Amino acid sequence: MTATSDKLNTFLFRGVSTAPLVAFRIIFGALMLFGTIRFVSKGWVYDLYIQPKFYFTYLGFDWVHPLSGNWMYLPFVMMAFAATGILVGYRYRISAILFFLGFTYVELLDKTNYLNHYYFVSLVAFLMCFLPANADFSFDAKRNPQIRRSEVPAWTVLLLQIQLGIVYFFAGVAKIHSDWLLEAQPLRTWLQTFRDTPVVGDFFAAKWLAYVFAWFGCFYDLTIPFFLSFRKTRYVAYFFVVVFHVITWLLFPIGVFPWVMIFSTLIFFPASFHQRWIGFFKRLLSWQVQPVSGVKSSSRQLVKLLLSMYIAVQLFLPMRYLLYPGELFWTEEGFRFSWRVMLMDKDGYATFYIVDPKSGGSIEIDNKKYLTPVQEKEMSTQPDMILQYAHYLGEQFRDTVLVYGKQRVHLRNPAVEASIHVTLNGRPHQLFVDRKTNLMRESYSLQHRTWIAPYQP
Repeated sequence: MTATSDKLNTFLFRGVSTAPLVAFRIIFGALMLFGTIRFVSKGWVYDLYIQPKFYFTYLGFDWVHPLSGNWMYLPFVMMAFAATGILVGYRYRISAILFFLGFTYVELLDKTNYLNHYYFVSLVAFLMCFLPANADFSFDAKRNPQIRRSEVPAWTVLLLQIQLGIVYFFAGVAKIHSDWLLEAQPLRTWLQTFRDTPVVGDFFAAKWLAYVFAWFGCFYDLTIPFFLSFRKTRYVAYFFVVVFHVITWLLFPIGVFPWVMIFSTLIFFPASFHQRWIGFFKRLLSWQVQPVSGVKSSSRQLVKLLLSMYIAVQLFLPMRYLLYPGELFWTEEGFRFSWRVMLMDKDGYATFYIVDPKSGGSIEIDNKKYLTPVQEKEMSTQPDMILQYAHYLGEQFRDTVLVYGKQRVHLRNPAVEASIHVTLNGRPHQLFVDRKTNLMRESYSLQHRTWIAPYQP
């Protein structure tokens, strides 16, 4: 045990060049600054965080609320300044913390807007709060000689590599599914939208192409972290990283995520690679500040404990769906935070009713009065959002007068029912929620949702 512990200590705490970590800081800061400006310029702050009347909060985070009106732009201004601080290494630790808090706050406001790459950004921003990425080529290092270092502990670089590896590997594991490998769904459905494209339309409409993309995508995700980790395969692997993500960027509207992955995976490259391009910018800026040799000491036991806890959580979350019965893509229990990227095409239509429990009289709800088009689309297929919306409607109509036909009834505790049908990966619509269920009696929790209709393959 002692020999093993000594080897682990040597592996994790040996000194390695600061260059990959500094390079990652610069790349991450630049991408986050660009992404924040892009988000505001697209008008998405208003569309997603000011316009809605109701927000689908995450379980346990219903206390997180948007700022009032145009004050909602404030977190994005803060994120822009924080990303700039990360980029240039000015007040880096504070900048990283502010960016993490601002970005994660925005993402917790409404699960309608959940994307895997937003979750990835939150995780990386969290890790950056603890990594000494300002040890060189930063305003902090220029001002404070105490933090200058030419080497950092190996675990600081390894942790980012592990995080990226987890993203890719579990994305690949998720693709080992009959819909993806045997039916090439939902790729077949999505590629059909390009069939009217001049010249290349027939090529994209070809069934075989969807299968090529599906099988290659699975192999790519499962193996790319390993190929990037070895010197002999690294450059060829990175070529495929660029090709893969550029193709997905061209074909599918997934924002800056492909570029985040393309540049983030440079963390796998050797220190000499990063030293060359950082050295170029140092010469360009006449940067004369020299780092101090050696590695700062840290509490090894504490670091190992925290690393173990973090990695254990990251391994558990993608696998927690095994705790639930039924088809994951149908129930979506354990779906989020599990790197299941672009694996399903799900669409539904949902009609909600406010019902008088005594007489059975009801009125039909116009969802557009309460939800934005994006919220309505996402809600209609996701069980937890369906339940949240039903409870919201129940509160809206509590202690109100229900008018149906010629009758007027004072509702104290209305029932909320829904008739919902959903299609999954090109299959015909089937019953998702039966109107016989009073959703006000169902609790929003981590327990299995028995009120969802069984999936019929």
